[in-house]
Amino acid sequence: MSQDSIIIVKDLVKKFGNFIANDHLTFDVYQGEIFGFLGANGAGKTTAIRILCGLSTPTSGKVSVAGYDAYKQTEKIKQNIGYMSQRFSLYEDLTAFENIQFYGGIYGLSSKEIKSRSAKLFDRLGFEEFQKKQIKDIPLGWRQKLAFSVAIFHKPKIVFLDEPTGGVDPITRRQFWDLIYQAANDGITIFVTTHYMDEAEYCNRASIMVDGRIADIDTPLNMIKKYNANSMDDVFYILARKMVD
Repeated sequence: MSQDSIIIVKDLVKKFGNFIANDHLTFDVYQGEIFGFLGANGAGKTTAIRILCGLSTPTSGKVSVAGYDAYKQTEKIKQNIGYMSQRFSLYEDLTAFENIQFYGGIYGLSSKEIKSRSAKLFDRLGFEEFQKKQIKDIPLGWRQKLAFSVAIFHKPKIVFLDEPTGGVDPITRRQFWDLIYQAANDGITIFVTTHYMDEAEYCNRASIMVDGRIADIDTPLNMIKKYNANSMDDVFYILARKMVD
């Protein structure tokens, strides 16, 4: 894992009227790492990820993603990232292959590239039986794996995963993390938001957000030691109480 920063955030503030959703966030994400962006629902994670994806403009602060400025170069950012949300972003009335064709076309891949990459993808996932089925007829866990594979189909520098494992069982969550590790091994930087604190332990480093602010950033092991905790769940509760006090 390189120590070169592929995401740089300094004093990021995002306001909606008088409400401060992101309160002076400062952090770096290193190239090739799995970075966990953790916090309870409503902590400000999705607001920040929308800014990092070039979908929303900061109120103030410095934000650079893949070397591009989040104020002036949002289209360049979008070209260099992948994105997956809890809602998967797949078209339910299209087949698995048609979804890949559609997104591959958006990403600017040729028909030949799409055909070659999709064949390898279906083979690797053991997905052949589903490729001609409509998304709505495919089991949830498989849909999730396909959505992730589509998000990195164009081999982006960074993939943003916004609550990607919400609503699925623990076994499927673990299998999904195996896909994340594979992508990281291929050199893709993973930026994942989750409110499942146990998933923090799968990350190289993690930040914990409480009420729009970052309470701490470190490796999960260091955080557990630092707060004399038994798990990342314990770390979160300790930090949440500290921020309130």
